[in-house]
Amino acid sequence: MPGTCLVVGAGDGLGGAVARAFADEGLCACVTRRPRHLDQLNALVDGITAAGGQARAFGVDARDEAAMVSLFDQIEAESGPLEVVVFNIGANVPARIGDVTARAYTKIWEMAAFAGFLTGREAARLMLPRGRGTIIFTGATASVRGRAEFAAFAGAKHALRALAQSMARELGPKGLHVAHVLIDGAVDGAFIRGLRPDAAAAFARAEILDPVEIARNYVWLHRQARCAWTHEMDLRPWSEVW
Repeated sequence: MPGTCLVVGAGDGLGGAVARAFADEGLCACVTRRPRHLDQLNALVDGITAAGGQARAFGVDARDEAAMVSLFDQIEAESGPLEVVVFNIGANVPARIGDVTARAYTKIWEMAAFAGFLTGREAARLMLPRGRGTIIFTGATASVRGRAEFAAFAGAKHALRALAQSMARELGPKGLHVAHVLIDGAVDGAFIRGLRPDAAAAFARAEILDPVEIARNYVWLHRQARCAWTHEMDLRPWSEVW
């Protein structure tokens, strides 16, 4: 069986680009979103297979522990050993602190932090006996600094970054490459184009991150020799204010 890449949180932007990039490398790209988005996932899979790659879609809620355990076992049994696992769920929801309910805060934490823990734990469970594998967590500006009205998102992304650091220190000496990619800026896709009327013009000026170029860096991380592993990579467009 060929090796596989699992992308947890594969939308039309970065997640889809990462799946396509690893499929181009010869891996079977397994992609997930919540079950209600399965039609969109199937369209991504159809595009990958039409280009000559291998891909499979799974409608899974990444916050569901039993579902995630089952997902990893199914992929290993049916698609081949996991070589790369990418956690790419965002949950970027702004709100003033007085308006953030306990339910909203918990939901954002579950999506951006707890689901990352489940993904990382299950990836490690299957990769450790082989002594190889790459686990990549997608971070954001909020991973390192909290902006006004982003208390919930920043808290979850800080937690995800700490998870990645702890896993890297534990798993690196055992052969697993754990990386955290800090995406500092808007990433082109339907979400950003819906928010910003100037998004197309900004993308043309390279002022918005291109998901295809980000995905190239994910592949590069996976290819790195273990004598010079990158743990944290910081990506931003040339015009982004530090």
